[in-house]
Amino acid sequence: MRAEILATGDEIRSGALVDTNSAYIAEKLEETGIAVQRHICAGDDLKVLEDIFREVGDRADVCVVTGGLGPTTDDITAEAAAAAAGVGLIEDEEALSMIAAFFKARNREMTASNRKQALVPRGSKTLYNPVGTAPGFRLKIKQCTFFFMPGVPPEMVRMLSAEVLPDIEKIMGAHRTNCLVRNISTFGLTESAVGEKVAAVTDRFPGLRLGLRAKFPEIHVKFYLNGKDLPQMQATLDAATEWVKERVGKYVLSTEGEAMPRVVGKLLQERGATLAVAESCTGGRIANWLTDVPGSSDYFLFAGVSYANAAKVDILGVSAQTLDEHGAVSKETAQEMAAGTRRIANATYAISTTGIAGPDGGTEEKPVGTVCIGLATPDKAQGKQFFFPFGKRSMNKSIFAMMALETLRRELLDI
Repeated sequence: MRAEILATGDEIRSGALVDTNSAYIAEKLEETGIAVQRHICAGDDLKVLEDIFREVGDRADVCVVTGGLGPTTDDITAEAAAAAAGVGLIEDEEALSMIAAFFKARNREMTASNRKQALVPRGSKTLYNPVGTAPGFRLKIKQCTFFFMPGVPPEMVRMLSAEVLPDIEKIMGAHRTNCLVRNISTFGLTESAVGEKVAAVTDRFPGLRLGLRAKFPEIHVKFYLNGKDLPQMQATLDAATEWVKERVGKYVLSTEGEAMPRVVGKLLQERGATLAVAESCTGGRIANWLTDVPGSSDYFLFAGVSYANAAKVDILGVSAQTLDEHGAVSKETAQEMAAGTRRIANATYAISTTGIAGPDGGTEEKPVGTVCIGLATPDKAQGKQFFFPFGKRSMNKSIFAMMALETLRRELLDI
């Protein structure tokens, strides 16, 4: 089945808004067993959209469209679709009742502009939107079945799952194959290094498709496998995963695509351990990542952003002599920051960061990208120094935070 994705809107076309919808849709279509042939982006131009719909109608079997279903004058997707299909617009009673029910449930008045959202091409099928005012619709244009959804991500996600994917599976019918996806997250190697280590997997396991994704600062290895025999497919994925684990070794975080904060959180939970964090150069990024994980209150106790030297001394108990002799960015200071934080929070473990995120502040001895990470455990406290050659402050802060969690992960796994 030939599938395409079209994102509409001047804000997408101009780059003012990043199109995350198309990436999400493509991933879900892949999981359904459909490889997307094209991603298209177009602005709010009636003639351009009409021409694109006709072009796609000639070459694709399915096209998923997002955007342009709102109440304003630049929301012209329905009008363009109707023109491409050679039909007129009608006010759909089902769509109108959906919109009216949305406003009634919120004790708000439905305006004339919102009523416009009930105008759909004649002959289309309305797609229910329980979380917004823009109903979607399904329409055949030439040989292609188009699914039109709102561009608001939560509305799109709900409609794709509940309405669009089930319809696409029906269209596929007997031609539908199962698609299994495996995502292996890694940290500590470059994308090229990971790629070299796993490149031969498709030779060892025929039919397997390999994809690498840089999700800074992690690298994700993704497998796609299509077929009819689910048990055999699962066995193949399991064998390929074990092969990759052997090749990539300690750099594998998770065979379920989990990010570092969740991986570390699980390790702490399994051990009944707790964690406290002291951050300087990372400015609270570690704490934010950890608390983004549901259930983190089971193990995460405390975080302090001790940016100033006085805070390191007065709150964390870092020795003024240590700062004088070694500086704020030093293994010794990081070690004392971690030890003091563990003591304050009465935690099993503590980690700390102090470094130079840039773009200024570096020296020949300690250039931008230098970070010192402290780790305190029930048995010891230590500090380590690392250097990462990233020029951007935001990238440095992320890699510093990631390396601090990696230091703890390796301690927990004894690797």
